[in-house]
This record gives sequence, C-alpha cells and structure tokens, in this order.
Amino acid sequence: MRKSTAAAISVAWGVALGGTFACLLPYLLGEWHFHRPLPYWGIAQAVGVLLICAGLVPEVQSFIDFIKADGTPVPVASPPRLVVSGFYRYVRNPIYVGFLVILMGQVLLFGSRGLLVYAVVAWCVGAAAVRFYEEPTLARKFGAGYQDYRRAVRAWVPRLHPWTPGPGSSITRGRPAAGPGTRRPRSPLR
Repeated sequence: MRKSTAAAISVAWGVALGGTFACLLPYLLGEWHFHRPLPYWGIAQAVGVLLICAGLVPEVQSFIDFIKADGTPVPVASPPRLVVSGFYRYVRNPIYVGFLVILMGQVLLFGSRGLLVYAVVAWCVGAAAVRFYEEPTLARKFGAGYQDYRRAVRAWVPRLHPWTPGPGSSITRGRPAAGPGTRRPRSPLR
C-alpha cells in the first residue's frame, strides 16, 4: 500500500472512530457540560486538558507507526509485519490506552460522573475486543513473534523501559514476522 493511501485511510479511520467515541457519543449522552463538583475544580480541569493532549500523543504516533509498517490501523488493511516500535515498545495497546487517557481528561475537564462511567464501559468494550478478536488474530498472523512480544510487553500498563526484541526473538525489524507455515529467511550469521 502506498504511504499516502495508508495515511489518508488512517486519518479517516482515526477521525471517524475517535470523533464518534471520544466526542460525539459523550456529547449525545449529555455529558459535555462543565461542572465544578468540588472547590478549586479549575486545577482538575487544567489537568484534564493536559491528559487529553497527552492521550493524543500515543494515538497519533501509533497511527504513524502503522503507516511506516506499510499498513493502517484498520483491521482489513493492517501491516504485513508486527508493529513493535514507538509506544508499542512500552504497552501492547497504546491506541486504547491513549483513548482512555483522553476520556479521563474529559472526566476532569467536565467534572462528570457520567463520563467516568462511560470511560469504564469503553475500557471494558476495548478489553473484550483485544482479548477475543485482536490477540487471537495477531497470534494466528504472526505466530511465535507475537507470542514473544506478548510475554514481554503488558497489554494495559506501560513498561518503565522500552522493550527490544532480543537476538533469539522471532521478531525481525523491517521484515514481515514469520507466522505459522511461513519460512523465515536464514540469517547469514547463523
């Protein structure tokens, strides 16, 4: 896939999904109204704005990592190799984690208990999607490489230090990871 096509699809996907689940649904649920549940809530609102901005960083960087890997975050146009760069070196689901940080920022910005409930429900839905669709799909597609990665990098809580595939890892940078039934090229160093 051409990088320009991958970028256009990724931006459209991000705007459609992010706009729907981070903006439109909370607005339609009537939760985008400013409340000040406690004195000095302005400090919490400032922290909320910072969290929203911070949550956008792993989302945007992850989309860029997908494009660099010749694919998009859209499941039907995913990269041919396992993405293990950028924020994926710290946590397996940086897009979901970034989304949750954005929602928690909204909770503080708007002072809304309803948004807190929405964030919990969104995390449950995301965790179910990861557990029952994404992980089995990645395991089938990338085999041992994904299993190595999965053992080394947690799903939801970021590592303190970035993970790097070791010399014995079945993940190869810059080449598609070997899946079941796929022959890996021999290394000249073996």
